[in-house]
Amino acid sequence: MELNNRQETILQIVKDNGPITGDKIAERLSLTRATLRPDLAILTMAGYLDARPRVGYFYTGKTGSQLLTERIKKLTVKDFQSMPVVVNESASVYDAIVNMFLEDVGTLFVVDGQSSLTGILSRKDLLRASMGKQDLESVPVSIIMTRMPNITSCSPDDLLIDVATKLISKQIDSVPVVKEVKKDGIQKLEVVGRITKTNITKAFVSIANDEIQ
Repeated sequence: MELNNRQETILQIVKDNGPITGDKIAERLSLTRATLRPDLAILTMAGYLDARPRVGYFYTGKTGSQLLTERIKKLTVKDFQSMPVVVNESASVYDAIVNMFLEDVGTLFVVDGQSSLTGILSRKDLLRASMGKQDLESVPVSIIMTRMPNITSCSPDDLLIDVATKLISKQIDSVPVVKEVKKDGIQKLEVVGRITKTNITKAFVSIANDEIQ
């Protein structure tokens, strides 16, 4: 975040004299304690300052880049995931192509009759299938999809930075957000969301716009 002149001055005072009370800072600036309260709150929430009761404010010693890194590493999947786009494993390749076009997504998540994850369909999978001479309306997506255990997924509580690393290292556009559920005595994965490169970008834009504390 970008500090204004008064906040920069407060920061310097605390660096040079901390720990120092809010009243003492206000006295040095010839301002009231109430006038400084919003600035002190911002500097404390941003991580530049820390405060201890009956002691005062002190400088944390962290740079802007260090604070930004800390904020990024606290972001979780559940705060930025979007709705998943799924198709049943019995759907035809033709239906999947239409669904992908209408939803304007690059990846479809394939589920069984119990809404459990069984596969993933990418644009490349569908393009590869459409280049053959087979009847796309008669071929189920289960024939061409990528199956477990070759599916990269994440959970709602995973760190967003870890998922971003997976997207880059595996060169994929999105991953399903799943939670483990037991169905008919078998542990399965239920799709509850998706994380895409767009979700990651939105998270970083939110940070840049100071929408995340």
